[in-house]
Amino acid sequence: MRWILALCLLFTLNGFSQYKTYIIGVKGDTLNIVDKKDKKQGKWVIRHESVRGEPGFEEEGEFQNDRKEGIWRKFNLTGDLYAIENYHWGFKDGLSQYFDIMGNPTREENWLALNPDKAYDTLDVEDVNNPGNYKSIIVKNEGAALKHGTWKFYDPSTGFIVKTEFYRLGKSENSNEPKTLASDTLSSVKSVAKPKEVLEFEKKNAGKKKVKVRDGSTGY
Repeated sequence: MRWILALCLLFTLNGFSQYKTYIIGVKGDTLNIVDKKDKKQGKWVIRHESVRGEPGFEEEGEFQNDRKEGIWRKFNLTGDLYAIENYHWGFKDGLSQYFDIMGNPTREENWLALNPDKAYDTLDVEDVNNPGNYKSIIVKNEGAALKHGTWKFYDPSTGFIVKTEFYRLGKSENSNEPKTLASDTLSSVKSVAKPKEVLEFEKKNAGKKKVKVRDGSTGY
């Protein structure tokens, strides 16, 4: 039994010898590892104090070779969860969710990470004119994640979506922005239902002679 304990201790010491610095968490796990190459590894818990009026927070997640990877959670300094973010290569990637102090959703974001080890990255992107079909696009790496996909903004008190935005490779494709309507997209435009009051007015005045109404303009 003693030699088994000694062997386990030896492996533990050998493992710790690979680290430059680390801390032991309250649950006995090894946290905030910096390896011999000065790179962050494994699970980290980082506290950010309030600075110049900005509220402080704590974040926890994992590093791989000094880059954030996978799910990271953020908490305010009283311990309330307010963000769940996904990372790849140190950049946001995929879905990020944000909450108010009561845990109600406030917004959802979608991001696309680019490989920072490449000056240009090749991505497979769905063809807007042929849904379900993808084409390869070469994107210059600007050293940051790209907004990509649907962004939703919520009213926390009701849980209803109050605004939706859509991005493709960092560029906005929101419906409230001026666009040139291509002929091949005309078939996809749906008519908007008329309000009840308008329908009742048209029914009431159906068959009546149309009268020109002055609208304040000076032209005829």
